[in-house]
Amino acid sequence: MSRLLVFASAIAFFAFASVARAEGVALTFDDLPTMALTGDAPYALKTTTALLAGLRRHGAPATGFVIGERLEGDGGSEHTRLVKAWRDAGMGLGNHTYSHDSLNKTPVADYIADVEHTDRILRPLLAARGRPLQWFRHPFLETGDTLETRRAFESWLAAHGYRVAPVTLENSDYVFALPYDDAVLRNDTVAATRIRRAYLDHTANVVAWYRAAAFQLLGRRPSLVFLLHATRLNADTLDDLAVILQRNDLHPISLDRAMKDPAYKIADTYAGPDGDEWLSRWARTLHKDLPWGSFPEPPADIVAENDRLDTNP
Repeated sequence: MSRLLVFASAIAFFAFASVARAEGVALTFDDLPTMALTGDAPYALKTTTALLAGLRRHGAPATGFVIGERLEGDGGSEHTRLVKAWRDAGMGLGNHTYSHDSLNKTPVADYIADVEHTDRILRPLLAARGRPLQWFRHPFLETGDTLETRRAFESWLAAHGYRVAPVTLENSDYVFALPYDDAVLRNDTVAATRIRRAYLDHTANVVAWYRAAAFQLLGRRPSLVFLLHATRLNADTLDDLAVILQRNDLHPISLDRAMKDPAYKIADTYAGPDGDEWLSRWARTLHKDLPWGSFPEPPADIVAENDRLDTNP
């Protein structure tokens, strides 16, 4: 065997060994077609095109969660084309309600009707490619302020073939997204670079924290489900995000595969005002603490910029 072939075989072996040791991470993107400071159609198209290109470049499966009302009314046809682009790129699609309301603040019958509205929009889009609609994610991760409400809605989900998409890794990307949009729209490259750098630094710290917290809680490293949003910031930093995941021994897998990890069978019976991710929910079930004292917070100046720009109630 030639030295070159031996070297190539060694590289292939170590690459395989690295993936075999790595934990899986499912990439999920909320607020499709896009979350942005502007409703400009070319901006949304550029965001979607760049996001999907980046995911393809890294061989990363992803699931996008759609807000139904954005596919109707003014701009609805353009936005529908963006969602179809996700579908046609082989990405998963899930229901993120029609109005992006909270189950904690909406009567359960009204909430179900809202979710049904998006179901009627999305199910035919997926059926056209022979694919089912199976994932639901709660806006704000608010799953019901009483057990009665929670159980009523989850019974409806189960009856209609849905599974709840949990979250076990999140980086508060929404805090950085609008300030970044603002900088891009003003052609302020200095501000955009500053925000991008702060975002990546924060994400690197958060990913390391969640991996350590999950290990502390479970005594092993589970597959994670990463909550992101369909933003220009994530489109422009996807290569950098991929590097952060790789440095943390995480490799992208499908949401369905991540959910096969035994951790997702841990009981979650929380009902209350908080929109907690699932490590917190499991910590309640297991009567354990998480190291929240060391949790990385987003930079105060970025938070202030987001508060100024975010006009949603």
